Amino acid sequence: MLSEPRSGRLAAWGNALLAGLVSPDDAALAIVGEDTVHRVEGLPGESGQVGLTLALGRLRTLGTTGLRVALPAPGHPLGLSGPPDFNARALEAEEAVVCFGAAFGLVPAVHEAGPEGDVHVEVVWSVLPVREAPPADVPSLGEAERELAEALRDATEVLSKLDVAGSGPVAEAAIDAYRARSERGREVLAPGYPSRAVRVLELAQRVGLLVSLAYDRGPGGAVSAGEMAARGAALRPVERTARRAQVAAYNSVVEERERGVR
Repeated sequence: MLSEPRSGRLAAWGNALLAGLVSPDDAALAIVGEDTVHRVEGLPGESGQVGLTLALGRLRTLGTTGLRVALPAPGHPLGLSGPPDFNARALEAEEAVVCFGAAFGLVPAVHEAGPEGDVHVEVVWSVLPVREAPPADVPSLGEAERELAEALRDATEVLSKLDVAGSGPVAEAAIDAYRARSERGREVLAPGYPSRAVRVLELAQRVGLLVSLAYDRGPGGAVSAGEMAARGAALRPVERTARRAQVAAYNSVVEERERGVR
């Protein structure tokens, strides 16, 4: 939840490319980020793996006019529309990208190699058929923003009750890393996204940080299995709201285009 999902980078910069706001090379560099390389397999008309620039261009010629994000979790097919095979692959990866205008979706497989401190990360995106239908449970930006304000209050209250409000070296390191990401260039989303989407995504990441601290800090004030279960029950709705808001932010330009706003 803390780190930017790869599906978010692919959708955001892919949308900027499709809108003509960035070059193919710049979009590919932004999507790869700190990974070593990204490739795409299963693309119609290609027998093997291809690079991102070729893949995005081919998806455009196949009718893709926008890219949406899905961030599913068990019992919550957020952003998915089927069929079951694609949903299962996306759920296993915990993320996916769904094309708008063409019946395709992309699911990442992440491969890591190398010693600690020098790990090379390669990502292969598999292109699969999807059902052309409204994505599941994606709120509007306005709905997401209102839900997040409540979720932030709930998360802070839960953390305080559980005595994991953010003390200790692990929590401090997580907060420092979040601040560093927030201050690095301030480019939370790709060009073309509305300022409200940036605001919603930043708040969703902040709520995600608090939820992760609660889970990662160990028992905290909860010492029994029952209390640990209560912690999970209290935090799951907050985490769900943060994921919904992330998807709403990444998908906002496509939703606006679909409504004829742009």
